[in-house]
Formats: sequence, C-alpha cells, structure tokens
Amino acid sequence: MEAYLGPHDRAAHSSRGLTARTRTLFGPPGHAYVYRVYGIHNCMNVVTGPPGGSAVLLRALEPLDGIDGATRGPGLLCRTMHIDLRLNGHDLTAGTDVFFTPRPAAETFRVIRTPRIGVDYAGRWARRRLRFFIKGNPFVSRA
Repeated sequence: MEAYLGPHDRAAHSSRGLTARTRTLFGPPGHAYVYRVYGIHNCMNVVTGPPGGSAVLLRALEPLDGIDGATRGPGLLCRTMHIDLRLNGHDLTAGTDVFFTPRPAAETFRVIRTPRIGVDYAGRWARRRLRFFIKGNPFVSRA
C-alpha cells in the first residue's frame, strides 16, 4: 500500500484541490476512492484520517480464499476483485457487501518502507518512503 498525506502531498490527488473526481477524498474516512488511470485501469484507495484528502492506495492483495486472478498491482487487484467506478464513495465501514477484515491468526512479518511508485512528478514527495509492504511476500507488486 502507499500513503498519500493530503493536499500538501504533491503526489496526492487531493493536492489539486476539491474536484468532482476527488470529492470522495475530502469526505469522511473509511470510504473507497476509486478512479481510472490511463483510461483503462481502476485503482482503489481507502480514505483515511479526518476529512481533508488523505488516503491509502491498495497496491496488492494476498488472496487467502476464493480469489482467482492476479492481485499484484493496483490495476490487476481491481480487475480481479471487480472493483470499478461504481464503488467510488462506498462506505467500507458499514460491513455490508464490501469490507475489510483482519486475518484470523496474524503471523510475524517485517514491513518494508520504500518510495512510492509512479510519482516522479511530485518532487521531494516522490522520494518520501510512504510505500509499505511485507518483506518477501510473493504478492507484492514491484518489490
């Protein structure tokens, strides 16, 4: 996953201000912010923190049960999970059809921090170590 820290973060979509596309980012935490890149790939973020433009991009998923398809990379993850623009703004805390749940038995692992991917345009923000993944996990996109 990659963290985007709000309007002051030059790599965050919220840095361009409130628009029709970014409206969800400026809403309450726990909602899905889904957008399309390159006209073909959907990407999903979870809005975090107090309202104001912070979110976490879901870059990969380790399938545990009942998921068939590639989940390494935000576009592949969304394709496999059938996530599209209709999910934008969905309340992920409501516990209805789409929600997150912790693994029943957590294993010990080491979290690695690196710069985010694909944000070279963001100046010093491109070098910030705001990408997090589990060391050695085979489902990580571009370790």
